[in-house]
Amino acid sequence: MATLAPAIAASTATAAPAAAPSAGTPSAVSSPAAKSVLDRYAKQKPTWKRCDAETAAAYQCATVKVPLDYRKPGGKRIDLAISRIKTAEPGKRRGILLSNPGGPGGEGLWMPLMMKEELPKSVLKSYDLVGFDPRGVGRSSPVTCNLTPEQENWLRPYKAETYAKDVAWARTVADKCRKKMGDRLPHITTRNTARDLDLVRAILGEKKISYFGYSYGTYLGAVYTQLFPRRADRFVLDSAVDPERAWRGMIQWWAEGAEPAFDRWTGWAAARSKTYGLGDTPKKVEGTFWDLVAQAGEEPIDLDGQLVTGDDIRSGMRAAVFSPQSATEAFVELKKAADGKPVATEKLKAFTGSEERGAAGAAVETPADNGTASFWAVVCGDNSAVWSRDPETYRRDAIEDKGRYPLFGDFASSIKPCAFWGKSAEPVTVVKNKVGSLVVQNEWDSQTPLPSGQALHAQLRGSKMVTVLGGEGHGVYPSGNTCTDGAVNRYLAAGKLPAKDVTCKATATSNAQARQNEKPDALPGAPVPERAPNRF
Repeated sequence: MATLAPAIAASTATAAPAAAPSAGTPSAVSSPAAKSVLDRYAKQKPTWKRCDAETAAAYQCATVKVPLDYRKPGGKRIDLAISRIKTAEPGKRRGILLSNPGGPGGEGLWMPLMMKEELPKSVLKSYDLVGFDPRGVGRSSPVTCNLTPEQENWLRPYKAETYAKDVAWARTVADKCRKKMGDRLPHITTRNTARDLDLVRAILGEKKISYFGYSYGTYLGAVYTQLFPRRADRFVLDSAVDPERAWRGMIQWWAEGAEPAFDRWTGWAAARSKTYGLGDTPKKVEGTFWDLVAQAGEEPIDLDGQLVTGDDIRSGMRAAVFSPQSATEAFVELKKAADGKPVATEKLKAFTGSEERGAAGAAVETPADNGTASFWAVVCGDNSAVWSRDPETYRRDAIEDKGRYPLFGDFASSIKPCAFWGKSAEPVTVVKNKVGSLVVQNEWDSQTPLPSGQALHAQLRGSKMVTVLGGEGHGVYPSGNTCTDGAVNRYLAAGKLPAKDVTCKATATSNAQARQNEKPDALPGAPVPERAPNRF
């Protein structure tokens, strides 16, 4: 087992090129003493226990120790909660399949339960399914900033009269996080989470890992392939983050990606004007939308006591328009409410959804703001260089981007707590390698738009890409689409990437399933949090 640990130490400086995973290692980490410490971590023997009484006995959980700071592995340790479901056919076992649901800040201990439900037998026989709560999240030494629900509300529209309050809010969040968890926050990063994955690999006695990551999980997977190229086996990256835009640029992409989706929506609604009555041309539908935004800006719409402003409409439609039918039905009901007519409230979730506050049923000891605190730790700490320290920069960007991307530009570009965060403990990871992987992407994805997936594909030069034309929803697999599901299943089962990039066509059924993937049903004993429109 000791021979497996040095690869972890080899990744602690800047990201290594694929041909030389140990390049750039600082002497303090590559020293025999440091390697000896990591060897001791790798020799841990997890105590596996049934995760809880309500789930199958085969679903087991354990806790291992990992270094808080891999540059100082002999220093403070933190917990990492892991889970597994072993293959029912050990004679056909290939290895372990780790997975991550997204975030940053998403709990993943439950992922083996989901993967067991979704993967075909041809894949399940080959792997022990392994899940984990990333460092700082859920049951893995969770971080907290003691934020109030209002302080967790972070996508704020730009207004000249409230901008000073927004700056104060961003500063307060950063200050509270620094005061509460200052010694730990610099180490809650994607690079360290990737190192944790490799330590789990070593602890479980594996030479390589296979991996399935959604959304933020695609970035985590890409960073792993960069740090540990020889440890990566079969990697599926679904709904992909562009590493070059982590993280301010990815948030801004929510605004950029929404504009073509908005144009598609106006055309869709116009073609069905007799059914929905929003206008018989895209221009008229657009006018109807902005008229209601202006009306609600003057007098908010009362939805059973919840007041919806014009900014709320813009924010809600940002994600909704990636599914034109759902967006149209929701907007029609909102217009009815504005006119004082009865409405179908179940269709108004785009405008009434509350801020996500962690996973339902999370461990009792998990702080209420853990999802948000760990989100900022990663988003601010992965690459502090992209976050200006000048509040006026955010003001200018918000004003400019509201003009360029009127639906959501100011929400995305206005000030965030990262403006007042500390500097990153390490350089950003530059992803550029030839590790084999499969990138899977819907054409109409509200959180990671198609160009984001294409960018990751270009940076992972050994990857192949499956693009779902007409595909709606954030999260492709599984969708019931034989083209997309088949490509993923064949790769995981046989390790064979497509000879060239694959283009699939969405169906009504696969789009419905992909949208449902954004709101997965809770599995017994392993609640799956709804994927919030303010996370990756």
